[in-house]
Amino acid sequence: MSYVKDPSLAAQGKLNLEIAEKRMGALMQLRARFTKEQPFKGLTIGMALHVTKETGVLVRALRDGGAKVAITGCNPLSTQDDVAAALAEEKDVLVWAYKGESTEDYYKFLSAVIATEPDITIDDGCDLVTEIHTKHPHLLSKIIGGCEETTTGIIRLHSMVRDGALKIPMVAVNDNKTKHLFDNYYGTGQSTFDGILRSTNLLIAGKTVVVLGYGSCGKGVAMRAKGMGANVIVTEIDPFCALQAAMDGHRVMPMAEAAPLGDLFVTVTGNIHVVRMEHVDHMKDGAVISNSGHFDCEIDLKSLEKSARRKRRVRHYLDEYLLKDGRVVYVAGEGRLVNLASAEGHPSEVMSMSFLGQALACEYLVKHRGNLKPEVITLPAEIDQQISAMQLHVMGLQIDTLTPEQVQYLASWKEGT
Repeated sequence: MSYVKDPSLAAQGKLNLEIAEKRMGALMQLRARFTKEQPFKGLTIGMALHVTKETGVLVRALRDGGAKVAITGCNPLSTQDDVAAALAEEKDVLVWAYKGESTEDYYKFLSAVIATEPDITIDDGCDLVTEIHTKHPHLLSKIIGGCEETTTGIIRLHSMVRDGALKIPMVAVNDNKTKHLFDNYYGTGQSTFDGILRSTNLLIAGKTVVVLGYGSCGKGVAMRAKGMGANVIVTEIDPFCALQAAMDGHRVMPMAEAAPLGDLFVTVTGNIHVVRMEHVDHMKDGAVISNSGHFDCEIDLKSLEKSARRKRRVRHYLDEYLLKDGRVVYVAGEGRLVNLASAEGHPSEVMSMSFLGQALACEYLVKHRGNLKPEVITLPAEIDQQISAMQLHVMGLQIDTLTPEQVQYLASWKEGT
């Protein structure tokens, strides 16, 4: 039933999974507990995630915890074909994914996952949950709940709540400190430049890098750009985030002012058309535009393609657009997640914490089955603490504990000057 591009790649996929497991020790500890306790016995977990080696380790952890797992990609360019082939050979795992999926196949594969009638969903961008709500509402009464791990997906879920459309409890894994303060900040910061450099081989030092959006992802991208010697400009719509960017030493200005100054543009807003032709018209000859937000809507590519005299692929996932006045601009990763379209996504160590959140969120849904409202749920703080402690243990780090005197002091309101 699985569909992958090239089954012969499975051997390499297994090697990559083996390497990822060595770097995801905390998740492997949880996998061992799941194997013993079987929290998902008899359940089907449907997933729409980036099919990478790190995701494969999560799949194995859930499967070893008793679940049948059905997985597809959550972005047409983010699947690692060797990993998909390896997972397709595993017991109780179904995979529909390949890098470069057509829009038709993308939604056909979502439908294939939905056809397994999952008890729990795991989403990255909210497409799976949206498809179930809009096209398969008869399945909602069966679903225990779901998990969402992206800022973009959480925005969509809150919109569903406002419209009265959400019918199942959804855990906002992205709201875990161990997710957005590590995955978004450290992971996106590093992997975004991994993708940009693979596509462009651009020298970052001395360049002006314009970061559109200064949330957790934008902060990570700006930090890495500054660390490589770039002059960083931040564009924002949120006064607080803009103030943070200024206090971090970055220039802050509207995109209209930043457009003629930038050598490299990175969008990380989760919003539509933050780079438009009115901006491209004022960019330097040779400017590079990239996106590290979940969907490919942040750059208005349709208008760019309509306005360009010519488009051609000049390097690994790097497209050159010849404009009518003779300038060229480059778009990396087809305007999709550049860290996955042009590279391999976040490092395994970071994803170990993110996927601990996903796995523990699934366990939380099972433990509280029937007692959760159809709303967006944040996991209890103690689960975040548990994830942090597990990662510290794997890293061989120890921390202090409170003395009895300190515990008493913190619990008392009578102590003063």
